[in-house]
Amino acid sequence: MVVLPGVRPSRPISVVSIAGSDSGGGAGIQADLLTFAAHGLWGATVIVAGTAQNTRGIVSVEAFSPRFVSRQLDAVFSDFAPAAVKIGMLYDSGHVRAVAAGLRRHRAANVVLDPVLSSTGGLSLLTGEGLRDLRRDLLPLCDLVTPNFEEAAKIAGMGALTTEEDVRLAARKIAELGVRAVLITGGHASGDRISDLLWNGRRFQVFEHRRIATKATHGTGCTLSSAIAANLALRHGLETAVSRAIRYLAAALRRGIFPGGGAGVPRHLPRRQVSGDSSSTSSRTGSRGRRKPSRRSRSAPRRARRPAPDPGSSPSP
Repeated sequence: MVVLPGVRPSRPISVVSIAGSDSGGGAGIQADLLTFAAHGLWGATVIVAGTAQNTRGIVSVEAFSPRFVSRQLDAVFSDFAPAAVKIGMLYDSGHVRAVAAGLRRHRAANVVLDPVLSSTGGLSLLTGEGLRDLRRDLLPLCDLVTPNFEEAAKIAGMGALTTEEDVRLAARKIAELGVRAVLITGGHASGDRISDLLWNGRRFQVFEHRRIATKATHGTGCTLSSAIAANLALRHGLETAVSRAIRYLAAALRRGIFPGGGAGVPRHLPRRQVSGDSSSTSSRTGSRGRRKPSRRSRSAPRRARRPAPDPGSSPSP
């Protein structure tokens, strides 16, 4: 590598995603990397499994060996020293144990677990033995777990969560398994308002926000959890990281896109950074207009323009 005189190589903050690959690009590793990039972070990956899927659904799933997953973990942590970890689909008990051992071996910090148990279409993405080992071996190593209502009920060993009391009890039961904090997300519930419940082991905090009317919802759980991990890596406290991540996801949902013939996805990056988007380069009339020549003389100095605020970055608390 050639380093110019007087120029110091920059080392960005790194975050790692341990999850499955979505060949359609809307969820899993792909959504995590886009989210990390939107927060100005370097994203490393440990790929547990690959899925053959598109915007209409998952066709099949195949996993790497737990041994290879361990080697990926060692390669990433020995070089990048990730400031946070996001965990998604883990497939089965062998992979859960391999990831747990790797986290202990490298003393990982700011670990956020999105407990992916099944796909939207109902395909199982974690075996029963995997769930058992997740509860026993992985949760005690995590700083935050982000289940939806159905996932929270299964992890807590409860029936359907139908009342606010049920949700609070589930959060307490999950925390008793050793995780430091629990965020039960309410996006799958009905109504115009969404309530996400955070239990930090001492008190509850409710994050209530308006539901975004969109069908671009594929990968929202991945995006939320990876945005929380990104904000923890940026040294925000847990409550602030959750709040910023919720607002980031809401902004991404409002500008959602439909790359295929099925479900849409949140637009993780600002519109002006997405190449091939005609809406970002065309004029209001739909045609590309040429910029009018400036009346300023060539000899007149130009004022430096202030950069526009980044609409895709996580807003300030």
